[in-house]
Amino acid sequence: MAMETRRRRAVQMLVLANACWGLSFPTMKALAMLQQPIWPHSTSWFVASLAIAIRFGLAALVMLLVCARTVRYLTRLELRQGLGLGVFAAAGLVFQMDGLSYTSASTSAFLTQFYSLTIPLWLATQERRWPPITTLVSCLMVMTGVAVLSVFDWRELRMGRGELETLIGSTIFTGQILWLQRPKFAGNNVNHFTLVMFAVISLSCLPLAVVTGHPLDSWPAGYRPAAAWCFMAILTSFCTFGGYLLMNYWQPHITATQAGLIYCLEPVFASLFAFFLPAWFSALSGIQYANEKIGWSLLLGGGLITAANVLIQQSRLPPKTVDPETSRVSSS
Repeated sequence: MAMETRRRRAVQMLVLANACWGLSFPTMKALAMLQQPIWPHSTSWFVASLAIAIRFGLAALVMLLVCARTVRYLTRLELRQGLGLGVFAAAGLVFQMDGLSYTSASTSAFLTQFYSLTIPLWLATQERRWPPITTLVSCLMVMTGVAVLSVFDWRELRMGRGELETLIGSTIFTGQILWLQRPKFAGNNVNHFTLVMFAVISLSCLPLAVVTGHPLDSWPAGYRPAAAWCFMAILTSFCTFGGYLLMNYWQPHITATQAGLIYCLEPVFASLFAFFLPAWFSALSGIQYANEKIGWSLLLGGGLITAANVLIQQSRLPPKTVDPETSRVSSS
């Protein structure tokens, strides 16, 4: 397959991955709304971490079946790549999913795109150069968009818990994207390191669930409703197995900055799903989750953040001395 054809195919597959992740925002919120009354003594950290542990544990089992014949050939580099991806993803997902309990699905999806800005900023820092003017303008646009979208309280100089946790998770996802792009991992088997990644995420979140859970709350109770397993099936099949496998296979065929631009489509899909899925999920599970409406804060704040991402990803950073660790992600 010619290089240009493969790049075009990678773009298409990453757009599909974004659709899978966009579906996860209203689905995770619906699952949390269903389970929090069942576990009244436990914190939202428990609800989030247990859901992630189960979600990625199931995906790891599926991945183990997929590569059962070849897993014995797992290499040290594949193990290292999977461990790194798993640690970054686990930390980012916990913050993102807990934050989703305190903000809307569309707001969470838009703020998650902050990593599209931190990627080129990190690469500019590695070059030891001042960022170009387009980068500075994009930073201003993003900060303004975040303030509008999250209804930033200037009098108290703070923002809500959900928005802050989402930004923390997004910053951690920057490490995941750059780790996946490292040239030394180019020859790895995607099934092998994805299996390791899923297992690490699940095993990392399980201790957090143990620590944050309350003895009076029964773990199985949260998954007795059939709707809980319907939500988990969506999260495991489309949002985890499908989305991350597409990302792990196709992202290395383009640069990290190009991938960051494509990932800006994630909140678009999340917003589309949030306009009609909450009502369906409410009918399925009996929760009170209203469909989201287009408001001025979503349009203005989300528009500024998305425009900033587009601007910075289309600009070219100054040339640098090639570094074997970052050469695949240093140009757009």
